[in-house]
Amino acid sequence: MRILRTIAEVRAAVRDAKAAGRSVGLVPTMGAFHEGHLSLMRAARTENDLVVVSLFVNPTQFAANEDLSTYPRDEAHDASLAEAEGVDILFAPHRAEIYPDGFATNIHVAGITEVLDGASRGPHHFDGVATVVTKLFGIVQPDVAYFGQKDAQQVLVVRRVVRDLDLDVRVVACPIVREADGLAMSSRNVYLDADARAQATALNRALDAADAAHRSGERDGDSILSSAHAVLSAAGIDAEYLELRDAETLRPVAVLDRDALLLVAARVGAARLIDNHLLTLTSTTETSTTTETSTNTDGKGDA
Repeated sequence: MRILRTIAEVRAAVRDAKAAGRSVGLVPTMGAFHEGHLSLMRAARTENDLVVVSLFVNPTQFAANEDLSTYPRDEAHDASLAEAEGVDILFAPHRAEIYPDGFATNIHVAGITEVLDGASRGPHHFDGVATVVTKLFGIVQPDVAYFGQKDAQQVLVVRRVVRDLDLDVRVVACPIVREADGLAMSSRNVYLDADARAQATALNRALDAADAAHRSGERDGDSILSSAHAVLSAAGIDAEYLELRDAETLRPVAVLDRDALLLVAARVGAARLIDNHLLTLTSTTETSTTTETSTNTDGKGDA
């Protein structure tokens, strides 16, 4: 595995690969790798000839009061894990490489960024995500890019960017990877002390309770949400949001007559955590298969 720092180096490596007819897969990350990240790398390794993993803690998606300065960083450990998964290139640029002096471009996706994490974290968050991901797509020019379904709203934002800007990349969302007790894996889980770690399991248990209500035949959105709220309340967690939203548009869902995302965000101890389940009309459990969208076919086109 090569660790590359500059855009020119990555472009040269990708150019050589594509000239040889090799496919390119990209896994955008902010590092602090865990099993969730590794599952994306494995998916990319299975489907592509050249696998590029970006490691860049993107400052533009953090607010002034958020954890940019304390976000977990261990490049050496991350590099070891990535190499063990067969990654070909770890692109670990310095900030000035991505945002040079005078950088003045911002990508804003209207309609799906003002709610949920966009409302909680502010409009800068998804602007930062959309801008850096678009830059990475331009630098790496991947055939396929892999994202985790835990960041469900981010997936939809990236897909909208790909669709609206006619970017030639297939976006794949891979299933949430969980700890044995159900907690969704996250780089921010390292912020949890023992008590908060136990408390945090209530997030997935709350979503499971809502799933159970759905499986029992409940279709009223408020009733489904009440099942989840009860679990969070019993655990002493006051959610930033707990909502049912259309799985494609993120519009509120009052009656479950379509595929819907049940999404939660909450501060537990020192960590802000998010999680979600997909509720469908055909399957009432969290999706267990990789989902993907290609702008070359249906126009919908993914941190």
